[in-house]
Amino acid sequence: MRPTTTLLVMRFSSMGDVAMTVPVIKQLLVAYPSVEVVFVSSASYASLFTGIDRVHFIGADLKGRHAGVVGLWKLMQACRRKAHLDAVADLHGVLRTWVLLFFFKLFGLPTASIQKGRFEKWRLTRKSNKIKHQLPSTFERYQWVFEKLGYPFEVKPGQLVRRASLQTQKIQIGIAPFAKHKGKMLPLETMKQTMKLLQQEFNCSIALFGAPGEEASILSGWANELPNVVCYAGVGDLQSELKTLSQLDLLISMDSANMHLASIVAVPVISIWGATHPYAGFLGWGQSTSNAVLSDLTCQPCSVFGNKTCYRGDWACLQGIQPHQIVEKVRAYLCIA
Repeated sequence: MRPTTTLLVMRFSSMGDVAMTVPVIKQLLVAYPSVEVVFVSSASYASLFTGIDRVHFIGADLKGRHAGVVGLWKLMQACRRKAHLDAVADLHGVLRTWVLLFFFKLFGLPTASIQKGRFEKWRLTRKSNKIKHQLPSTFERYQWVFEKLGYPFEVKPGQLVRRASLQTQKIQIGIAPFAKHKGKMLPLETMKQTMKLLQQEFNCSIALFGAPGEEASILSGWANELPNVVCYAGVGDLQSELKTLSQLDLLISMDSANMHLASIVAVPVISIWGATHPYAGFLGWGQSTSNAVLSDLTCQPCSVFGNKTCYRGDWACLQGIQPHQIVEKVRAYLCIA
């Protein structure tokens, strides 16, 4: 009898959603020392799993050799060659993963797929008669997939450790001002003014995070204009970004991948929400809603992913957030009166 059980786990995108699988996988492995995981995702996310014992990563090329039905069949074969699989967990729940599940079922493998709670999220984000309450977190939804396969365990974030002597030492604050969709992104001028106010209020240095290209160009301009500001946008790979994030005392981020990257390296996050809301279950691992900045309008949230156009046309949920509100959250977290 083989001493281990091997589970294939699938989650292809986006980076934030893949990052959210990391703490769940870690807790699964703690609960089941005889389990190994083969994780299949975009090759660019491999660094998220570096150093995690009993996790073997397979990089999928969904725009190349693994594109289409024939490509997915090849990907399934590659997964089966990697290890003797015992079950398949689909943490994505899209057509591509359903096709893969069908292929694995042809070989008699037990499978389970995530239930995303689409109806609950629709009731939360619809234009009228919203039902506002906390929905299960994405971490819980991931855990339920493993429970369906016969591997129940508790998903319980540890408390983020407050960094030592924050009131006397120079504070390292990270800022990630960009997001994929307009409905999740604070106006850049508001964030720039927030940076200036932070420097007036605290003895701090600021690290800027963003993607290569236009984002890096904007942030480089900020770094050149303001003192004690360093731009890390477009510098290095994902592994180096995680290392830089881990050295921060605090990150200020949109509801974006950076919030989740900081969370998996145990960095507290002041998160900023516009069209989206923590109620939908996407708050970072171990993060607190007390550190969330949002306008709390009756029209919020209007979107699960922030990809909808503001039906009011004024983006009030983001335009209404002022720099002093963000700084107050930072002060409250640092316990500075």
